[in-house]
Order: sequence, then structure tokens, then C-alpha cells
Amino acid sequence: MGDRPPAIDDVARLAGVSVTTVSRVLNGSAQVSDRRRAATLKAIETLGYRPNETARALASGRSRVIAVLTGDTTLYGFASAIQGIEDAALEHGVLVTVARVREPRRRAIRRLVDILLTQPLGGVIGIEFESSVSTALGMLPPSLTAVSASLVGTHLSGLPHSHMDDESGGRIATEHLLGLGHETVHHLAVDYPTVSGHGRTYGYLAALAAAGARVPTIEQVTWEPGSAEAAAARLLDDGATALFCFNDELALGAVRAVRARGLDVPRDVSVVGFDDVPVASVSSPSLTSVRMDFRGLGEAAYGLLRSITGAGSLVSSPDVELPASLVVRESSGPPART
Repeated sequence: MGDRPPAIDDVARLAGVSVTTVSRVLNGSAQVSDRRRAATLKAIETLGYRPNETARALASGRSRVIAVLTGDTTLYGFASAIQGIEDAALEHGVLVTVARVREPRRRAIRRLVDILLTQPLGGVIGIEFESSVSTALGMLPPSLTAVSASLVGTHLSGLPHSHMDDESGGRIATEHLLGLGHETVHHLAVDYPTVSGHGRTYGYLAALAAAGARVPTIEQVTWEPGSAEAAAARLLDDGATALFCFNDELALGAVRAVRARGLDVPRDVSVVGFDDVPVASVSSPSLTSVRMDFRGLGEAAYGLLRSITGAGSLVSSPDVELPASLVVRESSGPPART
């Protein structure tokens, strides 16, 4: 069986009975002999088999619970996608339970999945922005219907999925700054290119290549705005006039670095963020950002799950794509002329 949990056919094989017999034992049917019932129960105990509701339960209404496998729920993208799933599920009277994959070790992920499978689930949605969530999705039994919500380049599970094209977002952000007249654009990226959102970095590089612009060294930062502030200070020493940041929180750290030098945003340095978090529109200056519809991504993933299980109308395609868009505000402008 490898890393996958035992399935009902494994129980039947070990007990020397049919799958139908195992099902009858699980449902408490009297149409099973004592000998076969005892053999089946022993096989269930030996294998550690835990029966759970399958995707058919979501369609029939017998299960009103689905699970969401997710990464760091303090991050805007994960939290917003979960909100989208919860809102869509609530409209159909379905409860959402959230399981956060806290570390990448397979043993820890296996433990989380094992706990999750003790619940009567009607389906699973994985917010597949990180490879650890992909690993968890791969440990689910085939009998349990699962779908994925992902970004370009993060969809590793091979499941039906809704996704957003953050690579195009990185491209349009960079094209915007180049179109304003900046000679090149400097980029602050988180652990490039090993985590979610690396597509936006590829989009950035593609835009520079298409324009024939100089490609500066990419600054590696952490998720902390203070890390972006320090990195932006280094880029200002390199003569940067335009900064494209991995997300909005890092962009706000970059703005702080520019101001600490006595410079102005955007007169001296333009700054563009990513995700378009709510604070982006009320910061000073208001932040130009790439808008990603994370809540819409979650809603689309739930709709995809319903359509596959037969609980909703079928979608025309097994995959759903949501585009990125640029919201231009006060933090970007043409370079200062000397």
C-alpha cells in the first residue's frame, strides 16, 4: 500500500471476503455470517482501516462536512481562499473543517491526514500553494473526492483544480513599471523559486526579457516586512528606481526603506506590490498592486467539488482559471529626470 491509507478492498483481501461483505459489516447488516464478520473485523483492526464518507456523501446529503487542507492561515492568500470556500459551502448547508499542514515532514503530514480521515467527510479541497499540501493530498484514499485550489506552478497533485495565473500578474506589474519609463525593475522575492508565488517571479523575468531590459540580481527576502525594508535599502544603493515586491506586506516594508533615505514614493522610487490586500488602498501612498481573487478561487474550488460529486451542475471544464489584474494607485509613477 506504500504511503496510502488502507482501502476497503485491502480489508476484503486480507479477510478473504468480498468488498460487499466488508460494506455490510461496516453498515451493521445482519446478512453476514459470524465467521466472515469476525474475519472482517480482525482485518479492519490489523490494517488500521477507518471507514469514512466518500464523495457520494456530498451528493446525497448524508455528509454535511468537507475538509480544507491548507498552509499558513495567517497569510492573506490562504485565509481569503478559505473564506471563499466557507461562504460557498454555507450556502449549501455544508460545514468546513480546516486542517493546517504545519511542517513538510512526511510523518507529520501522514499523522494529520490520518486524523482527518477519522471524520465523516464528503470531500476535500487542498489550497495547494505549498508542496506540503500537495503531499497531503497525495495521501488521501482514491475513494475520497478531492480537488485543488492552486497558483500556476504549484499544482503538483494532478487533481482537478481551480487556479490563478500569478505568472501573468508578475508580468503585468513589470510591464507597468517599464511602461512608465523605468530603465529596469528590481524584484524582492521570497525564497525564489521554491515556494508558492514563484510564478510571479517568472512573469517578472519574462517581461524584462521581452523588453530587452537589464535583469538585476533578485533580492531574497523572508515573509517579514522588515526583511524587505533591509533588502530595498540595498537595492537603492544599486540605483533602483522601480521595485516589484512579492506581496503587499513586503512592498510596505520597501516604502519604509525609501522614506528612510529621505526619498519620495513614487517621485524618486516606484513600488508595486502583489495580492491587493485591503490595506493597500488606504496606505500612504496607496499601493499599486496586482489583484488576486483568492476568495473567488476558493468559491470556484468548492463549485468544482460539487460538480464532480454530482451535488451541483457540471462545469464545462475540470479546471477553472481566474485571471490576475493590476490596480494602479499612488505608489507608481515615471522615474525622476535629472
